[in-house]
Order: sequence, then structure tokens, then C-alpha cells
Amino acid sequence: MRDGLINTAKVVRVPAETVIFGPGHPPENLLLLLDGRVRVQQITENGREIVLYRVHAGESCILTTACLLAFEDYTAEGVAEKEVEAVMIPRAAFDDAMSNSPAFRRFVFTAYSRRITDLFLTVEEIAFGRMDARLAAKLLELGDQGLVTATHGVLAAELGTAREVVSRQMAEFQRRGWVEQRRGAVELADMAALKKFVEANPV
Repeated sequence: MRDGLINTAKVVRVPAETVIFGPGHPPENLLLLLDGRVRVQQITENGREIVLYRVHAGESCILTTACLLAFEDYTAEGVAEKEVEAVMIPRAAFDDAMSNSPAFRRFVFTAYSRRITDLFLTVEEIAFGRMDARLAAKLLELGDQGLVTATHGVLAAELGTAREVVSRQMAEFQRRGWVEQRRGAVELADMAALKKFVEANPV
């Protein structure tokens, strides 16, 4: 089984900002990321983006796994946020490994169960979380060096809300002196205050 995977799998590189898969297309391969990052997102009927999760080095995409197992087309899109290096396993080799390799099955289903839990948490945050606290937490997550390079539209997609909601909340954060807004970026002027706010309002 190991020899079969080695003989059929190959290393591929995908440039940043490349759409790796999209709705309505069947998966042909499973990618195991060696380096880079993939953003998996869904586009609503009104054109709004909602970020579902990200795939990092050492991980695989559970949407791809689900579609391979169910023989269904993708329902979301995956975009390379950074240049991606990955091991590409063709569908036939994936099916063979799932049938004959207990170790491969464990790897696939362990990753699947972890990501499903993350998705449930995302749904819960979108449905019930406070937007101000969620935005503050997201700014801290994306701007650990004190600067977030993202537009209000991008932040809205991260949080599953409308751009106008983010804009109103960012204006309030700036009024409090927590952030300084720039064109296409946000400077975290008072990270301590943001952290204190998140700790007082856990999401």
C-alpha cells in the first residue's frame, strides 16, 4: 500500500491566489499540504464570502475528503492564500488506500473529525457570538505583529457578516483608540485593550 501511494503521488506547487477547486467540480485528487495555506470559503447567493476554515501545512482539506468519499462535487471553493506545496494523491490511489490501509483511514478520519468540530464552532460563533468581540479576536489573530493587512470586506468574509457591520464596529474601535485604520490595513494601536476586551467577552 505504501509503495502504491509513493508510486502514484507527486509533489505539486500552486501559486498564491490560485483557485484550487470550486463549486460544481468533482475532486480528482487529495492534497496533503507540505507548505503554504489554503482558504476554504463559500459564496452566498448575494455574493458574500464566508470563510469556513483554512488548511495549513501537515493537513488535508476535509471538504475534498467528503466529496471523494461521497462521489459528489464541491460546494465551496479553495484558494491558495500563500504559495502551496503539496503531495497530490489521485482519486484511484485514495480509494485504494481507504480500502486497504487502516493507518491511512485513521489519518483521514481523524483529520475529518477535528475539522468537523471546528466547523460547528464556526457556525456557533456566527449564530450566537458577539460581533464586536469576534472582530477584536480576529484582529488579534491576524495581526500578531500589530498590523492587519485586510480590507473591511475581507474581515467580513472571515466573520461571516456584512462589510457594513465590520465598518461600523471598526469605527467604534478607532474612536476608543484601539485601532488606526489605513487603506487596506488596520494598525492595532492598543493590543492590550483589545486582548482585555476579548477576555472579558469570550466568543
